[in-house]
Amino acid sequence: MSPRILVVEDEKPIAEIVKFNLEREGFSVELAFNGRDALDMAIRQLPDLVILDVMLPKLDGFQVLTELRRTTGNPILMLTAKEGESDKVRGLELGADDYITKPFSPRELVARVKAHLRRAQLLVVPGEKDVSSLLCDRLVIDLVKYEVRKGGQPIELTVREFELLKYLALNRGRVFDREHLLKEVWGYNYFGDGRTVDVTIRRLREKIEDDPSANNAKYVLTRRGVGYYFRELDVV
Repeated sequence: MSPRILVVEDEKPIAEIVKFNLEREGFSVELAFNGRDALDMAIRQLPDLVILDVMLPKLDGFQVLTELRRTTGNPILMLTAKEGESDKVRGLELGADDYITKPFSPRELVARVKAHLRRAQLLVVPGEKDVSSLLCDRLVIDLVKYEVRKGGQPIELTVREFELLKYLALNRGRVFDREHLLKEVWGYNYFGDGRTVDVTIRRLREKIEDDPSANNAKYVLTRRGVGYYFRELDVV
């Protein structure tokens, strides 16, 4: 079955171009032209990935993103006509997995969609085929069910947050800089924009840590001036 993609873009010529290029690659694509319709369609159709414009009528992209993140962890890619850091950071903080600035190359957009869908699949990690769960203190990372629990309570993570946590936990004790994490977790070159990693780390800590501040975190730690790492843990 072809992956289902919901494209939310109020400029119909742009929406049609995106749809044409994605369908040419074999994806099933639906279009929404305002934020309210986008939410209704996402609830009914449960798309595998959402491409979401920021500037939308009825509900803007940030409002739609906030509501979607209450119900789905599937990848969400934001489209923005603005170059400003604030819009990009805000989208990431609200749970977006990626952003791309208009005007954009359809080829690059398709490549990013494919990368995110690959990452969203439940793939076995090379060299860890015999590992089903990772345990650290009260935190359990279930690699089979793609779930995280803390003290027995489930924690809702986006696909990107889970992938980042899984990568760090599987490489426990090793420190990785932002560029390495972008390449290995996001799967392609973000042109040195390490802010994406920083924001995702912050979101992840807010969900799994008792105290999410960098100085007091006990799972995802910072090696100042170098990068991030996961504390040593037990494999079960």
